[in-house]
Amino acid sequence: MGKETKVSELVEKVQAYHPTGDVELIRRAYDFSAKVHAGQKRLSGEPYLVHPMAVAGIIADLKLDVPSIVSGLLHDTVEDTLTTLDEVKSVFGAEIATLVDGVTKLSRVNFTSREEKQAENFRKMILAMANDVRVILIKLADRTHNMRTLDHLPVEKQILTAQETLEIYAPLSHRLGIAWIKDELEDLALKYLHPEIYYQLKRNVAKKKAAREKYINEVISIITKKLEGEGMDAEVTGRPKHFYSIYQKMESQNLLYDQIYDLVAFRILVDTVRECYEALGVIHSHWKPVPGRFKDYVALPKPNMYQSLHTTVIGPYGERMEIQIRTQEMHRVAEEGIAAHWRYKESKDFQFNEIQRFAWLRQLIEWQQNLQDPQEFLHSIKEDLFAEEVYVFTPKGDLLNFPKGSTVIDFAYRIHSEIGHHCSGARVNGQLLPLKYLLRSGDTVEIITTHQQTPSRDWLKLVKTPRAKSRIRNWLKAQQRERSVLLGRQILESDLSRHKLDYAALRREGRMESIAKELGMKDEETLLASIGYGKVTPRQALTKLVPAEKLEPGRKQEEGTLERLFRLVSGQKRDFGIKVKGVEDVLLRFARCCHPLPGEAIVGFITRGRGVTVHVTSCPTVLESDPQRKVEVSWQDNGQTPRPIKIEVSCIDRPGLLAAISAAITSAEVNIARAQVRTFPDQKALNTFEVMITNSDQLKRVLRNISRVKGVKKATRAKG
Repeated sequence: MGKETKVSELVEKVQAYHPTGDVELIRRAYDFSAKVHAGQKRLSGEPYLVHPMAVAGIIADLKLDVPSIVSGLLHDTVEDTLTTLDEVKSVFGAEIATLVDGVTKLSRVNFTSREEKQAENFRKMILAMANDVRVILIKLADRTHNMRTLDHLPVEKQILTAQETLEIYAPLSHRLGIAWIKDELEDLALKYLHPEIYYQLKRNVAKKKAAREKYINEVISIITKKLEGEGMDAEVTGRPKHFYSIYQKMESQNLLYDQIYDLVAFRILVDTVRECYEALGVIHSHWKPVPGRFKDYVALPKPNMYQSLHTTVIGPYGERMEIQIRTQEMHRVAEEGIAAHWRYKESKDFQFNEIQRFAWLRQLIEWQQNLQDPQEFLHSIKEDLFAEEVYVFTPKGDLLNFPKGSTVIDFAYRIHSEIGHHCSGARVNGQLLPLKYLLRSGDTVEIITTHQQTPSRDWLKLVKTPRAKSRIRNWLKAQQRERSVLLGRQILESDLSRHKLDYAALRREGRMESIAKELGMKDEETLLASIGYGKVTPRQALTKLVPAEKLEPGRKQEEGTLERLFRLVSGQKRDFGIKVKGVEDVLLRFARCCHPLPGEAIVGFITRGRGVTVHVTSCPTVLESDPQRKVEVSWQDNGQTPRPIKIEVSCIDRPGLLAAISAAITSAEVNIARAQVRTFPDQKALNTFEVMITNSDQLKRVLRNISRVKGVKKATRAKG
């Protein structure tokens, strides 16, 4: 009976928006999922089936088709049970099997790091999304229910999941235009990443609930009467902003909760575009608009198809009010996003006709094809998902959108890679401007190129778009590789000549290519590059050509290249608690750009003459480095030497707060090496502490302690 009630509720929800849907298929999928998940429990102690049922319910809230609902019910069967994809295909068909496969995580593949696993999971989703965007909608439903039930996971897992949600899934839902999922994911992520801030906001919002509702009703009444007076029939609503948007405002403007006034957003829904602008005129004639806060997303829609007029006015009691004005159709798109553009056909097939309108989605697919390095791919995705947009024109009048902060170099690479490589400046609105010029909405840009101009590493600091960064990095890596190939060839030719061997002849005979394959290299060029980088010794190639007894008989086995380059002088060895795979006694140093700590994911890079430099895998410098120079490194158990780490604390400037922050640091059994205090107008302060930290867990504990101090707005690890 219980089962029938649950399934009937789901079926009823689907039939409400899709009366001709194959609901029998939903029942079959429920029975199949119940059978294969039988006996499995969630960490909450509930039967596992609760999760796929909840996911299917969220998919129905998005008003998707029956195959999507069925895929929601089956999405964990391949990953978490003995069910195979072929079995799903044979029972439910190829379409549903493809959707399930797109959502299934790569949990059965061994990855070198959590970042790589995250990147490859996301890459797989994007590949599937290229063919069928429903994959990502099902995944968003899955993530939404997981976030709703995150309480039952260990704290560390909660933080990792919430961070990933905030970095990828919330902005992705925003890009797809699904406002309600974005808001819920952001609020839930805030709850687990900054619980003290979340619950404080919750208490503050609840405290003023009665006054806020009175204010909302009063403003709605005024707006409705004014619009009716102009002959407009409009639907006016008001709602408190969600917690994360309040938190963002507090962070960006360095404000306390009591200092934020526009905590309520009002919405006016009308029938036509003309009425949108008429309603705007009524609002501005009644209340004074705040300069610079008007946005016309009706004439210039956002990349996620969002359309609305935004304005902020000085409303009743002198308080700022944010007002959004849109048509009913615009509102449907704003709430449902990409899901609002699905269309049913007579044959009950599910078709999406407007995918081409999502230019950013095509870019996402292009990046996953071009960016092979997992960290670079993930970094690019995160950067793009968070970007605000500026709109600029080409000389021909075509409108292009870019992330806020983009320069003319980004524009050049958007036109063509070769134009980007040789970009020396630009003519913006008829005025000659340098490469560092930041694009502004409305600019008309014409790129100037010279053959002598080529990319430099400094360009990476100027560009904002993943496309430009990828092209510049690829160019720099290609140049670095060319130099290493040339050096490797010189080294190898020198060693070959000592044994009366001719490199050119060996190459013509195909011997160099076969030696490269024997040594596990892709081709001869990769072998030469590896010798040039110092990853492979010429002797390893010679052993394939010269008998062992002729390779300087009597001499002890030559050390590997890393040992030869970086063997430490006696007495210089320091124990950093780092192990380099396959190498002993290597000269090590920690990168100053990211200051790795025990417990963090790390990677090493060969630096000629300076040994191996250890970075955090997420460090931007890693993305710019040639993968050929990468070596595997890991923490040893004894890596417990304290190192100086800088912490920045933004707070209000009040007596005793510095002492309270110092006490919070020392309570985590951490010493303060030095401190710097800077005060600003409006009772704001920025404190920088250099503390001696042993590992990443200790750093998290320190930041958590500081965040709990009353008056502290934000505590973060300083960059560089």
